[in-house]
Amino acid sequence: MDFELQRRRKEHLSGGGKEKFEGRKKKGKLNAFERINLIFDSGKFTEIDSFVTHECVDFNMDKKKILGDGVVTGYGNIDDRLMYIFSHDFTAFGGSLGLAFSRKICKIMDLALKQGAPIIGVNDSGGARIQEGVESLAGYANIFHRNVKASGVVPQISLIMGPCAGGAVYSPALTDFIIMTKGAFMFVTGPEVVKEVTNENVTFEQLGGSVIHNEKSGVAHFLAEDEQDCFKILRMLLSFLPSNNLENPPKIESNDDPYRKVSELDSILPSSSNIPYDMEDIIRKIVDNAFFLEIQKHWARNIIIGFARLDGNPIGIVANNPDTLAGVLDIDACDKATRFVRFCDCFNIPIVSLVDVPGFLPGTDQEWKGIIRHGSKLLFAFSEATVPRFTVITRKAYGGAYCVMNSKHIGSDYNFAWPNAEIAVMGAEGACNIIWKKELRDSSNPDIKRSELVEKYKIKFSNPYIAASKGYIDEVIEPNETRFRLISGFNSIYRKREDRPKRKHGNIPV
Repeated sequence: MDFELQRRRKEHLSGGGKEKFEGRKKKGKLNAFERINLIFDSGKFTEIDSFVTHECVDFNMDKKKILGDGVVTGYGNIDDRLMYIFSHDFTAFGGSLGLAFSRKICKIMDLALKQGAPIIGVNDSGGARIQEGVESLAGYANIFHRNVKASGVVPQISLIMGPCAGGAVYSPALTDFIIMTKGAFMFVTGPEVVKEVTNENVTFEQLGGSVIHNEKSGVAHFLAEDEQDCFKILRMLLSFLPSNNLENPPKIESNDDPYRKVSELDSILPSSSNIPYDMEDIIRKIVDNAFFLEIQKHWARNIIIGFARLDGNPIGIVANNPDTLAGVLDIDACDKATRFVRFCDCFNIPIVSLVDVPGFLPGTDQEWKGIIRHGSKLLFAFSEATVPRFTVITRKAYGGAYCVMNSKHIGSDYNFAWPNAEIAVMGAEGACNIIWKKELRDSSNPDIKRSELVEKYKIKFSNPYIAASKGYIDEVIEPNETRFRLISGFNSIYRKREDRPKRKHGNIPV
């Protein structure tokens, strides 16, 4: 046994010192090493670069060196799958980032890319190490550059478990998913600067807390009650994802009958097409064992996204939710769905769209903020996706929203509709007011006349058999058949390969 090696290892494990460790424990927060031990399978983590120290000599920093320099890096197994990780150590220099710190993270990211393994970042940092000046900024930029290189190649997941401010926020923002624990926060400029510039009084939580980023900004994807809940969400999320873009997502053995008919769906829709309902109820009845991992649950509730399984195969679900804003597409809903569709396409995850959409949200606010541009993003994302794609129209599919929501015309592979589905340029009532404006005006009883014309319009234009007769709907199905039809469709096209014209990349209307 080498005593010098053991001494250094012991020193490294003490981080910024016993006093700081105890201080964190009193606040109910784990240290970097404890977090890693809980994230990875027992005994399956290997640390690297544990003896790295900074090279700064200004401000007496040459007399303040801590082994590891404020970040723990390495690799290990989660559910027997290789993952790479970096975890900020707040006990060492407040987890602040300097050049040596960033080099450790960059090394891990480079290794993950070479191996084709996911990257997990545990963020809990005071930000840039001011004493190192521009080198700390260079360190951040080096990480950002690698985030972009890894995007669409390996999954990147950020855990925000403490402060994340200033330039530090851009690395998590570039990753695929952000899980925030309650009490953590993210912002570009802090409350003091906001006060000075805008004269607003705002707390850390009000400005960039976990609830704010889950409900208002849409920056975060999951809200964890505490650190243990955060790790639980992380494992659930990883269970749906392949290790890289060259692999298929992990299939598991399913004990849910793929031929199961879901009789409850035959009566799940309200009696009137104007009555709301929660699309999540339909999702859970279709997927394996009613398990659905919803993403960005608290933001843009008029659209639902998340992961589930059909016959053990991971799928991504994009669904309008009539329970919120009647399921219309607005700016936030389009942005939310767009990024998810692109993620699924990057990592070979089939997409199922459940459609009940009356159109895009009207009004000057949406138009002035660019609903045209944002709606185009979703259109672009679906059109560009080459994974197996399925669509089920449960009730309404009107106007441009019909086109955008994974229609046959933009490349969906199998499109189904329930018998009562309405597929048209617009709703029957609105259409009648335009088409038969004169007849209604001249009628002695406009209300009765309107009812007659609405029924006439539905028969001639908006029922699913019109679209089916043209091949735009592959089959009109009973609601109870939905699960089986999706699984059958997947089994017929899971080997799908679709080439696109050679190009550097498309120019999505961001």
